[in-house]
Amino acid sequence: MNTIEKNNPNLIKAWVSYDWANSVHSLVIASAIFPVYYTAITRGEDGNPIKFLGLLPESAFNFSLAIAFFFVIVLSPVLSSIADLIGNKIKFLRFFCYLGSLSCIGMFFFTSPELTWLGLLMNITGSIGFWGSLVFYNAYLPEIVSEDKMDSVSAKGYMFGYIGSVVLLSICLAMIQFAPTEYTSILTRISFLLTGVWWMGFGQIALSKLPNNSNNSEVPKDIFKSSFKRLSSTFKELNSYKNIRVFLAGFFFYSLAMQTIFLMAAMFGSSEIGMEDSELIMTILLIQIEAILGAWLFSFLSGKIGNKITLLIGIFIWVITCIIGYSIQPNHPDVKLHFYGMAALVGLVMGGLQALSRSTYAKLLPETNDTTTYFSFYDIFEKFALFLGLVIYGLLIEYTGGMKTSALAMGVSFAISFVILLFYKMEKK
Repeated sequence: MNTIEKNNPNLIKAWVSYDWANSVHSLVIASAIFPVYYTAITRGEDGNPIKFLGLLPESAFNFSLAIAFFFVIVLSPVLSSIADLIGNKIKFLRFFCYLGSLSCIGMFFFTSPELTWLGLLMNITGSIGFWGSLVFYNAYLPEIVSEDKMDSVSAKGYMFGYIGSVVLLSICLAMIQFAPTEYTSILTRISFLLTGVWWMGFGQIALSKLPNNSNNSEVPKDIFKSSFKRLSSTFKELNSYKNIRVFLAGFFFYSLAMQTIFLMAAMFGSSEIGMEDSELIMTILLIQIEAILGAWLFSFLSGKIGNKITLLIGIFIWVITCIIGYSIQPNHPDVKLHFYGMAALVGLVMGGLQALSRSTYAKLLPETNDTTTYFSFYDIFEKFALFLGLVIYGLLIEYTGGMKTSALAMGVSFAISFVILLFYKMEKK
């Protein structure tokens, strides 16, 4: 197998560029414009929600994401094992990049409530493309960067991702907000088109420069059997490291809450607070800008006080945020200020915790050529947490008729992760 030069500036720039490329999906599609557009288009002329397959629109949206994460959970470990076996993870990265970006383009054709099925389908395949590509993208980090630089490079990736997504969202917002009302729908759908083109276009930098790391061996005839053996072997090896087990357990519970909240933030503001669409999107834009600072701040703090204490600080702030969300009173005259305060806390810890999680896991890994397979377990924990979080959120919405109880449930999940992470150490054993 070819040896990859660590800390090569060109490889690092190529790796960071994929964060710039794909993060627009996370902002424009997953959290800002598409959820707001989806909520608007699934309302009747009387303002009442139009159910899809007997489900409230918010619940259907939740469950569509849960389906996407289910597919990623099932597929990623097998595909990552195959990628490590024959050394072609760049091809898998390319496949998921194209699947996600073309799905964003496909959202352009979601024009009416009768096409809700198309919007949800594109949401599913777009999410599979986004999260599936991250399995292979994240696996490059320990291959191209030495341990002492992992925190800063991981943070740099997230920072450029946030910057790129803010640039595109700003363009889309300017296009939508300053156009005549009759063009709002078409321009909103053009923003989905631009997201797909941005992702696919800028993705070419990473896809053309990141190494394939092929071992030049023939593909085994029994490749699936071989991949499952490799997967089983890697799992046994990973399970022998106590600190990795403890970290992944804590990571599971805070990912369950953090990612679910981020995906549902716009709907929370709309349903519980009564925020206008423009107010919601601007709030999410400001969260992204603040997250750039958060990613840098957490990288700086980890260098001063260590990864563990920094993670615990971030999780504690999340617990406070969830309590605020549960305590919000929709009829309070300052309810929007309370929501903005909660959003400010989210922006501070979202980027920092995401970046530090990735680099912390990479630091805990043993020396290995199976980085993709190891990172597939990281992604399995994250996606299963997301799957479970969205199911819990959706069920609580159906049974309580609101989203505040779900916010409290997410706070409990953060608290559980805080307790678990008190017992892990930054050691490879």
